[in-house]
Amino acid sequence: MILKFDQTDRRILTFPAVHPCEGISPATLLSSLIDLSQNICNYQSKLFATQRKNAREAIRQIGLLLLFFEEIRDRGLVLSDSALLCFSELHHAFQKVQFLLEDCTREGARLWILMKCQLVATHFRAPIREIATALDVLPLNLIDVGGEVKELVGLIAKQARKGKFEPDPVDEWASKQVFSVLDHFQMGVEPDSSLMKRVLDNLEIRNWNDCNKEIKFLEEQIGFQCSDCDEREVPFLSSLLGLMSYCRGVIFETWNNRNNDQSDARHSIEALSCINREDFRCPISLELMTDPVTVSTGQTYDRSSIERWLKAGNMTCPKTGERLTSTELVPNTTLRKLIQQFFAEVGICASKSGSRSRDVARTISPGSPAAAEAMKFLSGFLSTRLVSGSSEQKTKAAYEIRFLAKSNIFNRSCLIEAGTILPLINLLSSSLDRHAQETALSALLKLSKHTCGKKEMIESGGLKPILAVLKRGLSLEAKQMAAATIFYLASVKSYGKLIGETPEVVPALVELIKDGTTCGKKNGVVAIFGLLLHPANHQRVLASGSVPLLMDILSSSNNIELIADSLAVLAIIAESVDGTLTILQTSALSTIPRILRSLPSRTAREYCVTVLLSLCKNGGAEAIAILAKDHNLMSSLYSLLTDGTSHGSSKARALIRILHKFHGTSSSGMNASAVPCERPVHVR
Repeated sequence: MILKFDQTDRRILTFPAVHPCEGISPATLLSSLIDLSQNICNYQSKLFATQRKNAREAIRQIGLLLLFFEEIRDRGLVLSDSALLCFSELHHAFQKVQFLLEDCTREGARLWILMKCQLVATHFRAPIREIATALDVLPLNLIDVGGEVKELVGLIAKQARKGKFEPDPVDEWASKQVFSVLDHFQMGVEPDSSLMKRVLDNLEIRNWNDCNKEIKFLEEQIGFQCSDCDEREVPFLSSLLGLMSYCRGVIFETWNNRNNDQSDARHSIEALSCINREDFRCPISLELMTDPVTVSTGQTYDRSSIERWLKAGNMTCPKTGERLTSTELVPNTTLRKLIQQFFAEVGICASKSGSRSRDVARTISPGSPAAAEAMKFLSGFLSTRLVSGSSEQKTKAAYEIRFLAKSNIFNRSCLIEAGTILPLINLLSSSLDRHAQETALSALLKLSKHTCGKKEMIESGGLKPILAVLKRGLSLEAKQMAAATIFYLASVKSYGKLIGETPEVVPALVELIKDGTTCGKKNGVVAIFGLLLHPANHQRVLASGSVPLLMDILSSSNNIELIADSLAVLAIIAESVDGTLTILQTSALSTIPRILRSLPSRTAREYCVTVLLSLCKNGGAEAIAILAKDHNLMSSLYSLLTDGTSHGSSKARALIRILHKFHGTSSSGMNASAVPCERPVHVR
């Protein structure tokens, strides 16, 4: 009957205690009280970085009451109704104490509990007073326990009633120092790091990993408050997050997180799986853009959102704050095509988006002035380390950048402005160490998601070393990250053209698709997709032999996302006659209808229809005749009319018309083979 919550069920410093039901049996209530008391006593062995005195006193008092409960149980005493009522109140108060002790010992919550020291002390005081009240009215004279035990209960009642549960003086000192440091940051003054080091020592936050746990906790709390639409404490949480990020980068020079680095590296190279939720949302509405347009500052917004912004009289760029030199909205056709064709309304990997703690679009602006200044100081420090630090310090600085830029747009802008990209490129070019190469490239990958990051990377000569890693990287992981970076760079039209004109790029991506892991194949395929958004690259992709490899993926892979990605590339290739003829030289007309019937992914099925429609239009009657013989194709197409997107259903409808027209022509006795295969079939 004791409530149990995991960290996602219960917010910190909330106490969802419940009273035992009225009909509970005395034995069950007593047993639960004993279990609850024992759980509380077990906290004696845990670390209390703050509230040490209050926690110790609460545990002591409940530990003494445990002796009282155990004697009642051991002697099999019968309790009166009034005693049961008091025990029920004690059970309710004990639950609150257990929740509070759990929060005070929670991993990563030490700084937050410190900054709430007054509130936490009040939280200790309240249930202890409830215990005192329950003991005051407890009919001890009706409970047949020894005189010493009765005296002990009376003493506990007195102590609970008069006990002072106040913040520890050390906690009060430490919290004041933190507020002082935040004030310095807010005024644009870099604080004395030795003072913060004393506070961290007091909290027993002694290394990089301890500090990182605090950062993760604060990020979770910000995410919870945003999801609950209660953002009152978000600015303060953001200030603490900025402070701890600064401490992790500046104070903890010794890096003790290498054990976790490999798993994080694997996560980073799969960044392309989540770009639909991060990079294609309008910064104003936070919704996936349907009509992206670019303003004079180079930033992109959904047309309806930016038009509302301008009609409200605003003449600044919402994202950068710069004054707009013109109100002209230029359609971003590349991005629109990318959204429509590659993510098909919901995105290939939409199912993974729920794992993110909060929408990255919320981080366009800093959470507080103190957080902004802390990030600027930290960015400058990391930039300096990259230029003049030791090899280990440079790698560690790149690792910090990778963490900071992972899901925070403001952090990316600060790091780019601080000049971190050029030294990261230099580290990438000069490194003969696999770990340093992966770390530097991972940091560049994160920064390449920012518009200014792309520009800085190209203008600083970053393309050549990135391509060198793609071709001759020290690890497969590095090659996969290079492919992902190329995808982001290629999203800018001029850069996509420049990358495509580099002879080694497409062959290197094809080699990655051929020999890479599933993740490597996926990043290679998506990078080629990015290049195909620029028509000049189509012939290069066709000449590379990529089509047979993509068809091999469709025939042999079990990864639905990789299959959908491959179909997305084939859909673009099939738009041209040359592309269609290349695809028709493979088993596409039998393989793609089979995939259309078997795959559960609506996105993949819609890409199948897009490819087949292009093959019919550009391949002529011979291609149509082969598809017309597949009696199961029509049912698959009709299913998309009902459960497909508007884009997918229109494609399915067009293909149905072509097949119906062919059947009608054939039934009238016309020889289908008389129609030249080069002649496209035009459908209105």
